[in-house]
Amino acid sequence: MRKLLPMLSNHSHGGGRSAMTCRFRCGDACFQEVPNTSDNEYVGDVIAGALSRRSVMRAAAVVTVASAAGGAVVLGNAPAAEAHGAHRPGTGTKPASKASGARGLRFEAVAPNTADQVTVPAGYSQNVVIRWGEPILRGAPAFDAENQTARAQAGQFGYNNDFLSLLPLRGEPHRQVLVANHEYTDEVLMFRGYDAENPTREQVEIAWAAHGLSVVVVQEEHRSGRLTPVTRHHLNRRLHTTSEFELTGPAAGGALVKTSADPAGRTVLGTLNNCAGGTTPWGTTLHGEENFNQYFANGSSATDKRYGVGTGASERKWERFDKRFDLKQEPNEVHRFGWVVELDPYDPDSTPRKRTALGRFKHEAAQPRLTADGRPVVYMGDDERFDYFYKFVSSKRMMKGASRKAREHNLTLLDEGTLYVAKLTGDSPADIDGTGKLPNDAEFDGSGSWIPLATAGPDEAVSHVPGMTAEEVFVFTRLAGDKVGATKMDRPEDVEPSPRTGRVYVALTNNSNRGKGTNPGADEANPRNLNKHGQVLELAEHWDDPASDGFAWRLFLVAGDPNDPATYFAGFPKEKVSPISCPDNVAFDPHGNLWISTDGNQLGSHDGLFGVATHGERRGELKQFLTVPRGAETCGPIIQDRRVVVAVQHPGELDGASVEKPASVWPDGPGKIVRPAVVSVWRADGRDIGV
Repeated sequence: MRKLLPMLSNHSHGGGRSAMTCRFRCGDACFQEVPNTSDNEYVGDVIAGALSRRSVMRAAAVVTVASAAGGAVVLGNAPAAEAHGAHRPGTGTKPASKASGARGLRFEAVAPNTADQVTVPAGYSQNVVIRWGEPILRGAPAFDAENQTARAQAGQFGYNNDFLSLLPLRGEPHRQVLVANHEYTDEVLMFRGYDAENPTREQVEIAWAAHGLSVVVVQEEHRSGRLTPVTRHHLNRRLHTTSEFELTGPAAGGALVKTSADPAGRTVLGTLNNCAGGTTPWGTTLHGEENFNQYFANGSSATDKRYGVGTGASERKWERFDKRFDLKQEPNEVHRFGWVVELDPYDPDSTPRKRTALGRFKHEAAQPRLTADGRPVVYMGDDERFDYFYKFVSSKRMMKGASRKAREHNLTLLDEGTLYVAKLTGDSPADIDGTGKLPNDAEFDGSGSWIPLATAGPDEAVSHVPGMTAEEVFVFTRLAGDKVGATKMDRPEDVEPSPRTGRVYVALTNNSNRGKGTNPGADEANPRNLNKHGQVLELAEHWDDPASDGFAWRLFLVAGDPNDPATYFAGFPKEKVSPISCPDNVAFDPHGNLWISTDGNQLGSHDGLFGVATHGERRGELKQFLTVPRGAETCGPIIQDRRVVVAVQHPGELDGASVEKPASVWPDGPGKIVRPAVVSVWRADGRDIGV
């Protein structure tokens, strides 16, 4: 057996993330008590009534058919070098490799590395599209890290970009609308001399303005994949912690979301910790509020504890400057976060809506698909150790067309329907020993059911959970999942239905607490104890109907070092794949390949972006396309025919780093402040990606 990969880096906090990332991104969630203390069963614990994976998956496949070693690097933009024709790795002076692989994955895989750069395959070029602090609104000043103000930040691109969406812009050739989430702020890397115990009002207000969402029109370079921002475009927009958002759906106006500042319970200031998201068929974007709990101080209720809200001061001390972040004074304010936000990027005057019918939890993402009769179904993961996987089935059909009537109707689709939670069962529970060894039937697989939690109607909502009202189900969705026996998972993050096959892919990032102490051990959907590397689950709804009440599932990937016998790549020869750890965001390319970005790589290499074939003889062939700089995470991947776009989040976020002592020089080189940014990558010869 080949040796396992050596560890390449020592910067970790119980894994691939630094302690600084854990501190600012999620409030050290993995080092707190697990919020889910229910005795719900794990996959494989219950086998009665389990369906055969082979028969169900085969049936789903029949229905579906009937109806990707060395890399090149560049550092940010290099206009001077390009103007003089100087050779720079990755700028296209070396032709793209004619590597074998599934269509869309024919590039030379990037090798694991720790370079402080974005590393791309030979023959590919890149540019930094937009950085933190670049002005996008009329009147916003140029970025000045030493003299930043809240007013300036409110007109500039936000911090720590995550989810990205690119939407067409009718009537403006070679332009698209870029929508970005700004998940969180790292004040140590933003402010020189930052005192975490005594932040200033100006620092806090800058951080408020750096959270939220950005909408910015981008210009395409016709002969390449380069994108550049169109500043001061009338569609450009910044939404942040003091912007107005509307609560809609069954919980809006209820007693649990009313506050002294909003006695009607319908207008919320801000959106927090927006992680991944989704793009709807009707042209809006969805944004998941994830680790919102960390912004609130002095939690005391049982529901606060179930959502991970601390009992003391918050990390950023926002409660000192706005009483709504102090739950002693405003106990319901926290209930106004943890939702999916829907934004209309084509209407700069619209108020974004928090869709309460989709439930409240730590939303990593929300990605819809349509039923045969045109009703949207939204799949969602709750990014917490031992929490659940959900879907929402709308009761209303999407109206086709771009008329005003159609647009107004479609903006109501996510307010009425039924919210479900998943329960999974394995078909080989006796074969699961916690090591990741394949069962005797050679697959981790089984069946599942969707348990209804509540239905939101046009006039009233109905609970399906004994002992809970409908309002309680939608506001305290985690507790509803506990009551009905939902299956605990290993941090279900991004979820993506395949536009070709309808199969649904769920990134389960990791769970190093599985099997530790009194925590339950492995099961067939989560087959490794002390799970450091995560897995990707593939789900097929019965008869390929997204509104079905049942499904079959199997593990598509079990991540880690291919030399480790506990890994699995859909049966593809493991000596022919790239090592991958901690899958996070997922997206599809035009060829039906799944692309996976990672968060917290625990194999020593930097995080990156990978493509993997989901069908055909190369199914399971996984190839690394890029890596990101020191301390960074790869987020928000978009894969188009001629470009790949990624968000490079929290570069330089390593333990001990600060403005004075940067751990990275990306994207602008030595002497410049480290800045999260969006990067576009394209093939230098102008041809499509990976063909």
